[in-house]
Amino acid sequence: MGEKIRLGIIYGGKSSEHEVSLRTAMAIMNAVDSDKYELIPLYVQLDGNWIKGQPITGKLKGIDTLRLTEGNTSKCAPAHAGEIVPVQKASPVFGIGEEVDVIFPVVHGPNGEDGTIQGLLELANLPYVGAGVMASAVGLDKWMMKNVFAQAGLPQVKYIGVLRSQWERNQEEVVRRIEQELGYPCFVKPANMGSSVGISKAKNRAELLEAMNLAAKFDRRLIIEQFVKARELEIGVLGNEELLTSVVGEVIAAKEFYDYEAKYKGAGTELQIPAKIPQHVEQQIVEMAKQAYRALDASGLSRVDFFWDEENDQLYMNEVNTMPGFTPYSMYPMLFQASGISYSELIDRLVKLALDRHADKQRNIVAAEELE
Repeated sequence: MGEKIRLGIIYGGKSSEHEVSLRTAMAIMNAVDSDKYELIPLYVQLDGNWIKGQPITGKLKGIDTLRLTEGNTSKCAPAHAGEIVPVQKASPVFGIGEEVDVIFPVVHGPNGEDGTIQGLLELANLPYVGAGVMASAVGLDKWMMKNVFAQAGLPQVKYIGVLRSQWERNQEEVVRRIEQELGYPCFVKPANMGSSVGISKAKNRAELLEAMNLAAKFDRRLIIEQFVKARELEIGVLGNEELLTSVVGEVIAAKEFYDYEAKYKGAGTELQIPAKIPQHVEQQIVEMAKQAYRALDASGLSRVDFFWDEENDQLYMNEVNTMPGFTPYSMYPMLFQASGISYSELIDRLVKLALDRHADKQRNIVAAEELE
């Protein structure tokens, strides 16, 4: 490794969260210390093509500068320099290992935080920020995640998992089961999406039919959850095996729930950091967050979300997001900012955690001959 750490940022991706990824990538690129890092942009276009840009210097003015195109010129040149930086088509990861020391993947949703890119990076034997293949895959699939949490004894709201094929074959039977086991209102979600994409709250049968059809457009696995009147609380976890937690924050949504529009377009949503909750609830959240993190074998970072039924003083696990939104105004960095860790320092820590985890993995014996 040279004097500077060569940090590759993989962003974009083939998902509905493409724009979210661009915002995250730009925020990281503008925040890192140029004396510590050399930044290599690795853009995954919506059609799946990979484009590698030349090292970035200077600050980027907008996410459009990150939309690299093959055979064109990069707009990633520093705004003050006025230079043209060529770009080239890249093979996914392979060969890039000679140009980077560590990867920060910020491709959200399917084909990004679901273990696919993580598996590619494992095959390339590259250090990378965040959870590994298993934790990423389970962390994105809400249905599988709930199964893991149930095995770990973590309290959750009642839920039902339904395949899209089951829904399309026998809607009446599925609706009847939902009404009998969960009732109204209930939440319908695609199992493998983030950023609240495709999620609906159904208050009656007509809304349930609409919600199921919407969720089925995004995934073949659907999850339906019982509604609980509760406050939405979130905490950040940082680390590999030794875990650090942030303060607890609260999402106070102006709309009926914290959907995509509320998350990324404001919509009057308020983030209360730290949350105004009793100490015993905060302590319980810290312990449950660590338990959930370890149940997934997560690493690097995660945001862990909870429902707190204040009236009955009952805390429920909601989900673990292994690659949360990471702009300076996203909940995860804001939670750690309130805990005394700045955005740029958070990036430094995540890069170190990635390198540490990779070094630890290199200790594994991969062939029986190594025992001799």
